[in-house]
Amino acid sequence: MTRSRSLLLSLVAALAATLGAAWVALPAYAAGATADFTRTSDWGTGWEGKYTISNGGGATISGWTVSFDLPAGTTVGTYWDALLTGSGQRYTFTNRSWNGTVAPGAAVSFGFLASGPGAPTNCLLNGAPCGGDTTPPSPTPTTPAPSPTTPPPTTPPPTTPPPPTGGLPKHLLTGYWHNFDNPAVELRLRDVPAEYDIVAVAFGEATATPGAVGFAVDPGLSAALGGYPDAEFTADVQTLRSRDQKVILSVGGEAGRVAVNDATSATAFADTVHALIKRYGFDGVDIDLENGLNPTYLAQALRALRAKVGAGLIITMAPQTIDMQSPTTGYFKLALDIRDILTVVNTQFYNSGAMLGCDQNAAYSQGTVNFIVALACIQLEAGLRPDQVGLGLPAGPGAAGGGVVAPSVVNAALDCLARGTNCGSFRPPRTYPGIRGAMTWSVNWDVSNGNGFARTVKPHLATLP
Repeated sequence: MTRSRSLLLSLVAALAATLGAAWVALPAYAAGATADFTRTSDWGTGWEGKYTISNGGGATISGWTVSFDLPAGTTVGTYWDALLTGSGQRYTFTNRSWNGTVAPGAAVSFGFLASGPGAPTNCLLNGAPCGGDTTPPSPTPTTPAPSPTTPPPTTPPPTTPPPPTGGLPKHLLTGYWHNFDNPAVELRLRDVPAEYDIVAVAFGEATATPGAVGFAVDPGLSAALGGYPDAEFTADVQTLRSRDQKVILSVGGEAGRVAVNDATSATAFADTVHALIKRYGFDGVDIDLENGLNPTYLAQALRALRAKVGAGLIITMAPQTIDMQSPTTGYFKLALDIRDILTVVNTQFYNSGAMLGCDQNAAYSQGTVNFIVALACIQLEAGLRPDQVGLGLPAGPGAAGGGVVAPSVVNAALDCLARGTNCGSFRPPRTYPGIRGAMTWSVNWDVSNGNGFARTVKPHLATLP
């Protein structure tokens, strides 16, 4: 042990004795532990860095903190596999829940992207010199370095190829249209604002046959509009499609009772939804079953429907937040089982109360950027591609019992997930530039509230990577 390290540890011990119970210790320093920096790529205006924490000692490291300085004018942007805090040019990274324990002889790592020149200096690992403070030369690249305008990717490669887009934009806005009369403004389908890329007609409902789905223009809505026959509605579907808007049939809703629990009902679902697609010209189907579902047989039904319609079929889902907590049950399992044909899951990040995020370290309160990002992170880290994850939020007052946010909060959550900017205190382990977009309940409530959701979120989607 060096004289300087002995002096440092003596000072720490003296300080701990002075402060007594008020002393909050850093994770224990393990003799032989190092944090070595490597610049893994450099594209002129920025670079990618990696720290490897290696345990060369005989005791397990239980938690680690790496801090360092960067030169003036150099900043950290996206990062992964660690949590970040910063003060001026001093950056401090701490372990995530899954990589804090480092056994003897083992190593873990984290990485980040930096803008500007220079490299880390004055590195400390759990309060002691890192042992790898000297910046090694940049490795000779075996492949061309990224261009200044194309930083290295920050998401893992997809495990399944994306299905055909069906003419949908990279980042899209979905809205639900009411096929019923309620306090929100009533609209004919053709009066849906042009900002919406997908319009989900709510709802297709259960019939007397298990698994079967029926649909017709609601008599109460028709009466409120002074008449809205099926033929006019069908023409309106084609009007939206002529504007490059997609129209899908949402099955279920809060009171929906469509049940697909065996092979026979799966066939009935596929047959009846296919018949409605042919009759009205729908582009796909949305699953909004808020009273439970059987992932095995509903997956069977959706695959049968796609076989009938073809690769252009749009399949979306609108699970409640609680339904997307575990990848082994319900909605989440269904989404993972059909991810090769799934378009997007627009989870309802409202009416939820406080819930755990992907870090499993805190209960985040609904109605915040932290809640939206930490809950979306669960899906993104558990197997869905970023292009299959959308953020569902209410369109202002009246649209939900809780979790209503300003559209600017939706944009901030999209920025945090796509770019690593405008985050709250929670930061995801990596960025997801392909995040699909946003959904709102509902078009009718948005129009009632002055179209603020669509007119704020839709232009912002065009700015995402």
